[in-house]
Amino acid sequence: MANTKSAEKAARQAVKRRAHNVAATSKMRSAIREVVTSIDGGSKTEAAESYKGAVPVIDSMVSKGMIHKNKAARHKSRLAARIRSMS
Repeated sequence: MANTKSAEKAARQAVKRRAHNVAATSKMRSAIREVVTSIDGGSKTEAAESYKGAVPVIDSMVSKGMIHKNKAARHKSRLAARIRSMS
């Protein structure tokens, strides 16, 4: 338990921050999952459309400092490569 007023406030802020971060991370994972399911579905145009929607979500996570820029680049690169390799 927090012993001081400032520690109590910091604990409240941490709870709010965590909830926000969990929601944002979930949004990113859902966007990536949507692209992967489109790729597995076999429709290249649908996969490309979902990829276009996922890229800004991934980039916004970088700008908010929630993931590293190299991790975002890795996700985008691998998804794009999978879409390119579709027949």
